[in-house]
This record gives sequence, C-alpha cells and structure tokens, in this order.
Amino acid sequence: MVSAGQSFKRRHCHLYKRSIVPYTTAWAWQRSLVDDRRQDSQLDDALLLLEHPPTYTLGQGASPAFLKFDPAQTAWDVHRVERGGEVTYHCPGQLVGYPILNLTYYQKDLHWYLRQLEAVIIHVLAFYGLKGERLPGLTGVWVDERKVAAIGIKVSRWITMHGFALNICPDLSGFDRIVPCGIPDKMVGSLAQFRPAIQFEAVRDQVAIAFAQVFNVALIEQPGAPQARC
Repeated sequence: MVSAGQSFKRRHCHLYKRSIVPYTTAWAWQRSLVDDRRQDSQLDDALLLLEHPPTYTLGQGASPAFLKFDPAQTAWDVHRVERGGEVTYHCPGQLVGYPILNLTYYQKDLHWYLRQLEAVIIHVLAFYGLKGERLPGLTGVWVDERKVAAIGIKVSRWITMHGFALNICPDLSGFDRIVPCGIPDKMVGSLAQFRPAIQFEAVRDQVAIAFAQVFNVALIEQPGAPQARC
C-alpha cells in the first residue's frame, strides 16, 4: 500500500467494467488513455477490468520458444505487445486489469508498482480465505504453488499500461500450448480450483475494492467504453 508517511493526494480513478472485449480493442483503449495523459498529466487515472476471448500475448522481449505452436500457422489469436514478461494466455473466466496510472502521483518506482499490483491480488485472495504468495525473483501471485495471477506492465513517462491477469474460473487448457511466463516448473491455477462456488462478478468487485485500498484512489465507475479525449 501507499505508505502512511507519503503525502499523496487521493486521486480519482475512472473504473471501466466490461465483459468480453477483443484484445485489440482493449489494447487500443489503453493506448488512447495513455496518449491523453501524456498530453495532460492532470487527467484522472483509469482502471479497465474485463475479459478477453482466447488470446496469446508475448511481451516485447519474449521468446517464441515458449510457444508450443507456430504463431504464423495457427487459428489462435496471437499478439506481441509492448509489456514486459514472457508469453501468457487470456480467455473468458480470467479477469484482466489494465491500470492507467500516472506514477508521478504515487512513486516513480517500477518495483514498487509491481509489488502494489501483487498486493491487490493478495488482498482479494485473503477475502476468500486463500493465502496468496510471492516467489523470490518472480513476478505474480501463487496459491499452493499454483500461479493464479500473472503481471506484465509497460511504463512510459511514468504512465502505466497493461497490468495483471487473475484466473478466476477459466478453462486452463489453453495454457497447455505454452510455457506460461517462461516458467516450466510452475503450474497455473485458478481460484475455482480452491473455491468451486466462486463467482466471477463478485471477484471483480473485490478486485476493484482492493485496488482502491492499495492505491488509495476513489473509483468512479464509467458507463460505455473509454473515449479518446478531444
């Protein structure tokens, strides 16, 4: 969390909760939101919480060796994007969070920011009686040695994009086609494996609550899709 000794003003953060959104659409939303904030640093922050149809993404430096299929000869949706990290998989039942924050108003520290995103997930897991764990040298959150949340970010001029993916109740079989996050000896898991009755929408609401607490922001839910600023 933002430490008590910091004198940060509580910022407003626009919350966009959506269902299944094509990856390229959400990617364009992020770029638009980031561009607006590059032009006007006084704009409020934003948080997108949504799902994607089955999609594979690779970070800008990710190795294609971690794909178990040829991306040039596949029907799967595959994108190389500007975030850090290796290959991951998105699908319905996985909550994807894209915070667009100006870290100038928080801390200009990427390691701090990554730990804050992990803290959001750990708070949510605790709400459901699960112990979320960090592993030394790795980014993400694990429960009983199963990775339930992956994190990959891009920060430019201290404005963030991309973010986290929390496996709530997805079909995990899509992860079998990759080496998730380039970590061959760690299993991927979901909250539903530990809490079978868990509800996606309820977890999404808890993520929003935890995000507001960890980053000390006031969330303002927005109707419709993010719009480019004129």
